[in-house]
Amino acid sequence: MTVHFIGAGPGAPDLITVRGLNLIRRCPVVLYAGSLVPAEVVAEAPKDARIIDTARLDLDETIAEMKAAHDKGLDVARVHSGDPSLYGAIAEQMRRLDALSIPYDVTPGVPSFAAAAAALQMELTLPEVSQTVIITRTAVKSTGMPEGEDLATLGKSGATLALHLSASNLKHVVETLVPLYGDDCPVAVVYRASWPDELILRGTLCTIRDQVKSAGITKTALVLVGRVLGHETFRESRLYAADFSTEFRAGKKDGA
Repeated sequence: MTVHFIGAGPGAPDLITVRGLNLIRRCPVVLYAGSLVPAEVVAEAPKDARIIDTARLDLDETIAEMKAAHDKGLDVARVHSGDPSLYGAIAEQMRRLDALSIPYDVTPGVPSFAAAAAALQMELTLPEVSQTVIITRTAVKSTGMPEGEDLATLGKSGATLALHLSASNLKHVVETLVPLYGDDCPVAVVYRASWPDELILRGTLCTIRDQVKSAGITKTALVLVGRVLGHETFRESRLYAADFSTEFRAGKKDGA
C-alpha cells in the first residue's frame, strides 16, 4: 500500500501528468482538494473508489482516512492542485505518515506560475532583463514569512516575482514594490490559470490594484511582477546564435 501525493496541475484537466492520471485511475481511495482540483480529474477514479473531498477535513481527519486505507491494504491517491511541492502542505502529511510507517511517494504537477506564463504567452527569464524568478507569497491570515523572506528584502533583487496567495494583499504588494521596481513596472494578475473562467489583467504597479478590485478578484490568482512582462525588445539568447558552438552543433565562423 502506498499513499501517492499527486499534483493535478493548475486547473485544466488535461494538464495533469500521465503518471498522475494513471495513479488516480487505479487507486481505490482518492482524497482531493475539492475547491482546486477539477472534477474531471477525480472522475477518472475507479467506479467503486472511495472518493473524499478534503476541503472540510482537518489534518488529523485526513491522516485518519489514509491510515484506514493502509489498514485495508488500499492505495491512496492524495490529489493536490498545481505542483504539491509549492504551498501544498504535504510536508506535514508526510511527517504524520512517517510516524505511522505508512509509505508514500510524490508525483509532480504543472505549477500555477508556469500555467500563468503560458496564458500570458511569455518567457519569465529574458536575457539581460531578468534571469531569476522568485516564487513567494505574502502573509495575511496565513503563517508569517521567515526572517529575510519579506517582500521588501526579496524585491531588492529586481528579479521577476511570482506571488502566490497575494491577490487580497495588493495594497501591501504595491506599497512595498513601488520604491524598488518603480510605479511603471509591469504587472500581470492571472486568475484561475487554465480554467474555463481564466481571467488575465495587465497593468503596472500604479494601476493593477484598481483593476483587480474592479474585477472582484480576491483569491485563486497569481501576481507576476517584473520588467520581463513589458519587454518586446531584448537581446537574443546565445544558445541558438549561429556562431555559438554546443556539444551538438558547431558554430559558424564569420563569412561562412
